[in-house]
Amino acid sequence: MTEAVREILRFTDVAIFAYFIGLNTSYLVLMVLAGLEFGKHLRRVPFAGADDMFRSPLTLPVSVIVPAYNEGAGIVPAVTAMTALRYPRYEVVVVDDGSTDDTFELLRAHFDLVEVPRVVPGEVPYQSRVLSVHVARANPETLTVVRKTNGGKADALNVGINLTRHPLICMVDADSVLDPDALLSVAKPFADDPLRVVACGGVVRIANGCKVIGGRVVDVRMPRRWLGRIQVVEYLRAFLMGRTGWSRLGGLVVISGAFGLFRRDLLVRIGGMAHDTIGEDAELVVRLHRHLRQLKEDYRVVFVAEPVSWSEAPSSLRVLGRQRRRWHRGIAEILRKHRGMILNPRYGRIGLVALPYYVVFELLAPFVELAALVLLPLGLLVDAIDVAFLWRFVLVAYGYGLLVSLVALFIEEVSFHRYPRWGDLARGVLAAILENFGYRQILAVWQVRGALGALHGRRAEWGTMHREGFDTVVESRETVGVGVDR
Repeated sequence: MTEAVREILRFTDVAIFAYFIGLNTSYLVLMVLAGLEFGKHLRRVPFAGADDMFRSPLTLPVSVIVPAYNEGAGIVPAVTAMTALRYPRYEVVVVDDGSTDDTFELLRAHFDLVEVPRVVPGEVPYQSRVLSVHVARANPETLTVVRKTNGGKADALNVGINLTRHPLICMVDADSVLDPDALLSVAKPFADDPLRVVACGGVVRIANGCKVIGGRVVDVRMPRRWLGRIQVVEYLRAFLMGRTGWSRLGGLVVISGAFGLFRRDLLVRIGGMAHDTIGEDAELVVRLHRHLRQLKEDYRVVFVAEPVSWSEAPSSLRVLGRQRRRWHRGIAEILRKHRGMILNPRYGRIGLVALPYYVVFELLAPFVELAALVLLPLGLLVDAIDVAFLWRFVLVAYGYGLLVSLVALFIEEVSFHRYPRWGDLARGVLAAILENFGYRQILAVWQVRGALGALHGRRAEWGTMHREGFDTVVESRETVGVGVDR
């Protein structure tokens, strides 16, 4: 019996070893593809024609939807930045989803909002009750603010979709600050390939520690706290490199709710945002793929790395844990809801490559991580493996993972050079090392809890995420007190 247990543990430990080789190699492949895409992008920049697009009367107008729930800490500077973007024609629709703080009062005072009689159409379903619709007195065509009872983020976005007037819809988090040319950049694929591009995602970066003045990030720095610095490395690896690589492969299935652009007619056709999942942004993209593949249409879902949405990352473990549980629960719910697409040739590379990858290397990764922490020491204890194998595993799981993070930092520095200070790069390297000592393990616990929550069917809510605000972030680093928030 003991020998049988030993053999099972030996096989399991070898399987976990192979799993981490596959996981980190897949990350590395995506980063190589991202690096190739960045090189192609940088060569096109001088000839991209952003100025021509800004001046052209044919540039498609955009409606920016901003769902907000208790975002008083930074809603005014964030919306101020969004109403000052460099784009020929667009509108901003802020949907206050039953906030219990001063979100609406701050908007009303700053933008001199006046209530107007507007009927909210029912093109896409929503479950809450609209209380009032307001516009900015000085510029009613640019800013609309809707007050509604609380119904969750998906419901708020659906109300916003119903009120929009333009053919392209950009969804932006209320705690985000966009680069001035962000809309021009993310709308460029629609201008270049108007018949096929149906959705485009932009990169999300962390604003903690950055100096923000007048709704603009004017000085990029690493966060003051190590928790924020580790998240910077995560975002570079997953949001910038990973999604760029999947875009190049034609298998992008996630566009962040913090910054994504979609064709309005398609959003209406598929019923808007789903109410039955907490990962409504990614679910929308998967549903778009499903719908268009079933119709056998020729289409593209792309990701562009140059336009940036700056967001404040959680600065405490409690808030970070809530965020990551919600994210992983969303992945589990989406994969369960669209399980009929997985390994189904009808859905092409989405069904045969992208979704199976998310099952094996995204959904299951935290389970394997925690299993390794238990089974490897146990295997060592009963002589199922030796110390040499344990060291090889550490090098593959953590050393190889560290290499992947350092490659991400290197590619970012060569391509975009967003962190101009050597000190910030050194902090990024150190954060990539520290990520492996405690952070990855507690992250796996949060993710497992999120996935199990989806399995048990417990009700999930949008919830309240504590915001320090960009003013607080800036003041914590220096005496400058002008800025924005997340």
